[in-house]
Amino acid sequence: MNDAPVQTTNYVADPGRIADLARRIREGELSPADLVRGCLDRMKVTEPVVEAWREVCADTVLAEAEQRAKEVEDGLVRGPLHGIPVGIKDIIDVAGVPTRCNSLSRADAAPATADAEIVSALRAAGAVILGKTHTTEFAYFDPSPARNPHDIEHTPGGSSSGSAAAVASGTVPAALGTQTMASLNRPAAYCGIAAFKPSTQLLSTFGIEPLSTLYDTVGFYGWSVADAVAIFDTVCPAHARLGREELRDGPLTVVVLQDPFIDEADEDVKQAVDRVAGCVADAGHSVESRDTNLSFAHLYDLQVLTMEYEIGRIQRRLLDEPEGRVGAKLSETIRRGSKIDDAAYLDGRRALDDARSKFFGALEGVDAFLWPATPKTAPRGIAWTGEPKFISPWTALGGPVVTMPAGAGADGLPIGCLVTGAPGSDFRFGRIACRIAEAAEAHGTAS
Repeated sequence: MNDAPVQTTNYVADPGRIADLARRIREGELSPADLVRGCLDRMKVTEPVVEAWREVCADTVLAEAEQRAKEVEDGLVRGPLHGIPVGIKDIIDVAGVPTRCNSLSRADAAPATADAEIVSALRAAGAVILGKTHTTEFAYFDPSPARNPHDIEHTPGGSSSGSAAAVASGTVPAALGTQTMASLNRPAAYCGIAAFKPSTQLLSTFGIEPLSTLYDTVGFYGWSVADAVAIFDTVCPAHARLGREELRDGPLTVVVLQDPFIDEADEDVKQAVDRVAGCVADAGHSVESRDTNLSFAHLYDLQVLTMEYEIGRIQRRLLDEPEGRVGAKLSETIRRGSKIDDAAYLDGRRALDDARSKFFGALEGVDAFLWPATPKTAPRGIAWTGEPKFISPWTALGGPVVTMPAGAGADGLPIGCLVTGAPGSDFRFGRIACRIAEAAEAHGTAS
């Protein structure tokens, strides 16, 4: 009998629905400590190969989880995430843990003295912090060690590579990422999970290492769209909830946008978006195809220009580091961005403002847009984190962007579909995205 271990490249596991886990904790059916132990046990299987985690706070998280369990016994529930473990991208401060940003320049970083605001918000909602997940260097393109749980020979994307891989490998039900270009939504697409990127500048970025403050946005990973939205709902600021139009019960108006910019998408990616649109229509919603009223290629160029200008100034100090302590991709962008003059940057910002007004002004009454997340499935290898260009224009437009699983490509790897909305519509849009996902799942195409 051959007792040799079975070789596999697939380490995907469902970490559970957040709403269900939270209910079971509240009702005393599930101990937060047992949930955390399950996460740690899962890591023993996955981490030697997936490498999603930079640092696991095993001792402190177990102590916190035991405390949450005792609080439930005493009738105290801190909030909607009471006892739920969360992974934190390692450009986000967690008190007592170094923020190393996957950079040799931070190898000797001291522990953070305070939580980032978003981490404090999660703790206030009852969450426990499981640890820090791997990131590309300073959330740019120099890769992390993390691998795609669907096939460890492929990238999980970037820059929030570890957070997406952690959820997809079943080691944590929720994780934080960030997006400056495509860094949240692309890893979700490649790893076959969901992500919610809120409107730019809706949430505080205090305690998060900056890259380009015009775009830097913290966002949320979960196995399903409902999971990602649930995390956002717990930290959504009060001002973003007040005075918002209630979502009607009737059919949604959904637009499948057409633009030459996405013509290069693989056929199976295009078909996946079409299948999602068909499912949404079959569920009784209004779905139509429309040409864009502006150039997404131009939006992409504007986003890159304004982002690189800011990187060239915000991270200029990294060029003073000894050779080899900062990645080649980031160093080159800092040099390139520092050569962009102020007038070009300010012209770019004005052009983006005009583009947002033109785009959303002509499409009032549309509840959501559908768009492919990436041209192809996850590339082989981890040296390249994949193509960001389909997501970048939506980052430039500034509204909420959800990645929804949309089946698999011919290679068996996940395909993601973007569901996008207008800036400032986040709380209502979360309900819209969930309805679209429910329609797709009910008809069997978003699995």
